[in-house]
Amino acid sequence: MSTPLTQRAPQVGRSSPAGYRGTKVRRQRVRAAWLFLAPMLVALALVAGWPLLRTFYFSFTDASLSDTTGAAFIGFENYLVYDDGAWYGLLTDPAWWTSVWNTIYFSIVSVSLEVVFGIIVALLLNVEFKGRMLVRAAVLIPWAIPTIVSAKMWAWMLNDQFGIINHLLMALGIIDSPIAWTASASYSMWAVIMVDVWKTIPFVALLVLAALQMLPKDCFEAAEVDGIHPIKVFFRVTLPLITPALLVAVIFRLLDALRVFDVIYVLTSNSTDTMTMSIYARQQLVEFQDVGYGSAASTMLFLIIALAVVIYLYLGRRQLGVDQ
Repeated sequence: MSTPLTQRAPQVGRSSPAGYRGTKVRRQRVRAAWLFLAPMLVALALVAGWPLLRTFYFSFTDASLSDTTGAAFIGFENYLVYDDGAWYGLLTDPAWWTSVWNTIYFSIVSVSLEVVFGIIVALLLNVEFKGRMLVRAAVLIPWAIPTIVSAKMWAWMLNDQFGIINHLLMALGIIDSPIAWTASASYSMWAVIMVDVWKTIPFVALLVLAALQMLPKDCFEAAEVDGIHPIKVFFRVTLPLITPALLVAVIFRLLDALRVFDVIYVLTSNSTDTMTMSIYARQQLVEFQDVGYGSAASTMLFLIIALAVVIYLYLGRRQLGVDQ
């Protein structure tokens, strides 16, 4: 007995006109996106890609700053080599691993403090009060100041002889004698963290404030009517809604913190207590004029940053529930 036509299963593999049009429109949008991105990608390849490839190449040579054209290929000797019963190279240098630890410590502490204080500042600026626009503009001043200028300004204020920080603390009776904030092994790292946090809190606050301005007001009004405590509303409603903006802020700040150079170099120069991977690479390249070894350090810095970004993006996508 034959099956009626109305009861037959639909043929597999035949797409509907709407699905076809959707696929066609999507392909057109992708082509248009690549067309607009092409000039930027070409510029990035010329400005960033070529120097990066040369750095990779120099890391496998014995190039020096005085002669980069006559460099000989030496393989992985700048990274790790076994010679005369001992290991040599970047991966066995205690100063390198100290700089790696300093960079990671600086990044974790500074970015964490920036996120916490940035959220607090954004919540305060989101409240309506007289002069709010003026306060918002004033909060952005530390971020608008060039890093070199702000670091030099703080270097003068933290000076142990004529700095205003020591003068105020001694006037308040908090300390008995001046403290060498940028020269002491106990305080130098915290000094540079404080300066970095002071400068970059406005950046995080600006992104969080933009996210707060986009939140729907209905849920907060309903929570207020129900008498829910504001702290509970923040952790249950506000924080989950602004998480995407926080992820963007953290990824940008993490990239800056991992490759930090200027603020630390101005405040503490080549001090081993605060030396980061960027400062270590600069020391090898410029002061020791060892382009091959310095390029190896720069390459490792790039790989560490890339690994940190990939891990962070993966965890962020899982947090947001984004699937491929």
